[in-house]
Amino acid sequence: MESDRPTPEGSTGQTVDLAARPFAFIEGKADRDEVYSAIQGSLGLVRREMDKAGLKPAGRPLAVFIESDNTGFRYRAGYPLETAAAAGKSALSEAVKIGVAPSGKAMRFQHLGAYADIDATYDAITAYLDEKGIDAQDSFVEEYVNDVKDADDPNLEVDIYVLLK
Repeated sequence: MESDRPTPEGSTGQTVDLAARPFAFIEGKADRDEVYSAIQGSLGLVRREMDKAGLKPAGRPLAVFIESDNTGFRYRAGYPLETAAAAGKSALSEAVKIGVAPSGKAMRFQHLGAYADIDATYDAITAYLDEKGIDAQDSFVEEYVNDVKDADDPNLEVDIYVLLK
């Protein structure tokens, strides 16, 4: 079966509406070269707390990048939840909080390949937004479409959402 997903070099955005939904997450910080393993570790912790609470994810795992500098990133990594499951809860544990995943108008781009190569996709996204004169917020969301354990796995698929101003 042939995929209709574009290559990172040909990354073009698709405008989508992200719905507000409950989000179980851990907030973390990681160096640039360790961000994928840090996110995967955070997702594992969130999933264990969700399992303990009897909660099932209502979508693929997400990483919301809320701040970056030359050395690394601050992020929230976790899973969307069903609204009814999250009702009245603000946390699952001291580390795992329940909030709301980013919502609103966004552009979705796709990254296919090793996580180590995702910078090239972000460069293509930045060039695309600049070329089209699109005004975006500073934070972005990665949705991990498939499960890979290794950042070097060439089969990794990530949808990247750029929230619009």
